[in-house]
Amino acid sequence: MKILTNSKIKLLFLRISACMLLLFFFSVVFIRFEIKNAVFYVPAFVLCAGVLILIFLYLYFKEQRQLLENAVSQIHSYLDGDLNARISCDEEGELYRLFHEINSLAAVLNAHAENEEKGKEFMKNTLSDISHQLKTPLAALNIYNGILQEEAGDLSTVREFTSLSEQELDRIETLVQNLLKITKLDARTIVIERSRENIGEMMNYVEKHFSCQALQEGKHLSLSGDREILLTCDRSWFLEAVSNIVKNAFDHTKEGDYIHIQWRQLASIVQILITDNGSGIHPEDLPHIFKRFYRSRFSKDTQGIGLGLSLAKAIVEAHGGTIEADSELGRGTTFTLNFLTVSL
Repeated sequence: MKILTNSKIKLLFLRISACMLLLFFFSVVFIRFEIKNAVFYVPAFVLCAGVLILIFLYLYFKEQRQLLENAVSQIHSYLDGDLNARISCDEEGELYRLFHEINSLAAVLNAHAENEEKGKEFMKNTLSDISHQLKTPLAALNIYNGILQEEAGDLSTVREFTSLSEQELDRIETLVQNLLKITKLDARTIVIERSRENIGEMMNYVEKHFSCQALQEGKHLSLSGDREILLTCDRSWFLEAVSNIVKNAFDHTKEGDYIHIQWRQLASIVQILITDNGSGIHPEDLPHIFKRFYRSRFSKDTQGIGLGLSLAKAIVEAHGGTIEADSELGRGTTFTLNFLTVSL
């Protein structure tokens, strides 16, 4: 019986049973041997046994009451702000099981409170990062607008600084959009709507999207892979991830360099490789490139906002995949995306 797993309840049952057995034994002896005045002794034994049982019950329930009062005291302490308050539950039994569940509930509530604090800290840091990142393009826009006002008579100057203003506005728009996307992914408010998609067709879309930029910058963007490979993914988010990695490749290559996208089906995974022969990533930076707003002290890039790779990683992981980077300084970089075909 589960009720007897508690040592105190078991002891109480043993004591009551012992009293009843002794009472039965003496009653039988007195009756069997017809002891004189047995009619008085038997009721006396019954009374003594009853008193002992009442004493045992009183001591047991008094101890149980103390346990419950201690539990209530610990609960009040927790409600008053002592997050380390716990109910002692070192024994076995249903009551101690209840105490254990209350302690577990307190631990869960603490974890939720900690996560909420982390969320608030994340929002605080994010807002701080946004403020910091927006200062540069906004300051540049103010300067450009000042120059436009002073040089209004020179149309070539107006065109030049209008173009620069447009670039800074694009940076602000990209920053805000990426932050919104990454925050939604963090909050899990976006549902990844998966469907079977042809990778070759999606990569063709990426190639067309960057073809104009490749032509303007004198870079070569190429594709290779089996045109029959399918992947279960959210097309829009998947293209967002790949496009961010390709954009990063464009940002770190110069005229005449290449960016190559390859995809293949392995035993149990679909693998996508995005390779360039650009400037590469410094070994010191490689472990940190997926961190938000990370900027290398070696980087000469003044246009990046440090969110593209972080967003790409969040999207890939939301699809159950992995992303890793391999780079050699001055030789180029390869990003590898792996997706388990059995889990998608």
